[in-house]
Amino acid sequence: MGVASRNWDALPLVAMLNRDYEGQNCSIARALEVVGERWTLLIIRDLLLGLHRFDELQESLGIARNVLTDRLNRLVDQGVLERVLYSERPERYEYQLTKKGLDLNIALTALRQWGDEYLSEKPPRLQRTKVGKKPVVAAIVPKGTKSLRTDEIETLPGPGATTRRPRKKK
Repeated sequence: MGVASRNWDALPLVAMLNRDYEGQNCSIARALEVVGERWTLLIIRDLLLGLHRFDELQESLGIARNVLTDRLNRLVDQGVLERVLYSERPERYEYQLTKKGLDLNIALTALRQWGDEYLSEKPPRLQRTKVGKKPVVAAIVPKGTKSLRTDEIETLPGPGATTRRPRKKK
């Protein structure tokens, strides 16, 4: 069976990651305490793609409402997201990434690149610069090297894209 044809949803569920990596003096372990849960990076991915309202996120991810509420509240508490009022009657909020949240795009780009290389026959999404339309890759570079800002990058459907769930139109 090819890598891309595996049914990952059929794999047995595993217990949620422990949020405490006691005794580990490790920035990766600390980061996993915030974003290491199954849905968290997918929520951030969808926010980067332009979905900001609870119902949009819930529809896109197919996640239970209570689980989404829990993850969003945790990300707000951790300073990764902020709730922004968009309607007073009824009172409704949308979720915006903070600088701390926007900086996770680097990690998501690296994960996407790794997944495209080893798990996807055809990448479902591509990233490129808005100006010049050059492909974007994650790379290890010397400190101080200018890197692209989130607003300089666009994400678009790749050759493996599907229309499984509706996306917000920009």
